[in-house]
Amino acid sequence: MTDRPLKIAIVVGEHSGDQLGFKLMQALRAQAGRPVVFKGTAGPAMTREGMASLFPLDDIAVMGFAAVIGRFPTIYRRAWQVIDAIVADPPDGMVIIDSPDFTHAVAKRVRRRLPHLPIVNYVSPSVWAWRPGRAVSMRAYVDHVLALLPFEPEAYRRLNGPPCSYVGHPLMERLDELRPNAEEEAIRQGARPLLLVLPGSRSSEVGLLTEDFGRTIELLSARSGPFDAVLPTVPRHAERLRQVTASWATKPRIITDADEKYAAFRRARAALAASGTVTLELALAQVPMIGTYRFPAWEAFLARRLVKGRFFLLPNLILDRPAVPELFQEEVVPDRLAGLMAGLLGDTDERRAQMQAFSEIDQRMQVVGETPSQRAARIVLETIAAKAR
Repeated sequence: MTDRPLKIAIVVGEHSGDQLGFKLMQALRAQAGRPVVFKGTAGPAMTREGMASLFPLDDIAVMGFAAVIGRFPTIYRRAWQVIDAIVADPPDGMVIIDSPDFTHAVAKRVRRRLPHLPIVNYVSPSVWAWRPGRAVSMRAYVDHVLALLPFEPEAYRRLNGPPCSYVGHPLMERLDELRPNAEEEAIRQGARPLLLVLPGSRSSEVGLLTEDFGRTIELLSARSGPFDAVLPTVPRHAERLRQVTASWATKPRIITDADEKYAAFRRARAALAASGTVTLELALAQVPMIGTYRFPAWEAFLARRLVKGRFFLLPNLILDRPAVPELFQEEVVPDRLAGLMAGLLGDTDERRAQMQAFSEIDQRMQVVGETPSQRAARIVLETIAAKAR
């Protein structure tokens, strides 16, 4: 075994990737059998693990078509900064994490200049939902895909993409934070239910959904009687949401702290949610929900023509059936939402069916013997070793 440090480049494009990245760094150090040196792009968590980022992650961590266009000159310049830094001092392997518009652009150009460098993609782009041709094209610059969702390896086989392994979703490492203890379960089943209201974390989602969610709350209160409501959000939206919800029939408590959010998940009877990772959090927390998705009109027009999947909620994608009601665009009608939600607050067949579906999701997402980060690190090291032979 060589004493030379193992050099690994990690490229992330936003803060969710930073959270995966720091756990991967810890697991790589634990398994490598020698010192590991990291380089690339990093957020605060990866920086605390000892990786100096080539530039602040906020330079490229933008969402939405308009935001990307507005920041394109900076993103383009930063991409080439990463490429040049990696090529100038070639690592033993490279891991790109999520943010495919940025990280895949980097990987393609690094592969052209370092054709034998092992490259692993951590978090699959949604090739199973739209632009499926990406799977085939990834074979040219990705040696292995690490998937967070259990159905993704089969999608890559079907689409003739690179090898893909399910490593497990990082939320599976947080089940203790999501699941209620006996006291919290008693609150969940109590006479006055707690409803989670989750209008999304992006500004566009918040603006498009809060009015309908407020009207839904009003109708639900009239139909089902009194309940409490909690609205978890990110700090930048908190004041805006306090103002918007001040006139709601049941005024929700606005929270921004992650520990408070999970405490609310453990006590909640049901949830009204925008589509996103939060719907998987709710499923793992065993909170029945209604899922919604609303775009600006022009984005909805494109989505209807480009997105190929039958479902858009993560629980339904994992199960490949509509276990959770999902309402898209003009289907997001307060009267309909209130009717569906009333069925989840009571002891109903609809509620029991969702709870049974969540148990099935648990079974499908289990990773035995390793945490998701440990399995991801093992495959990264195996990929590097295989290409070194």
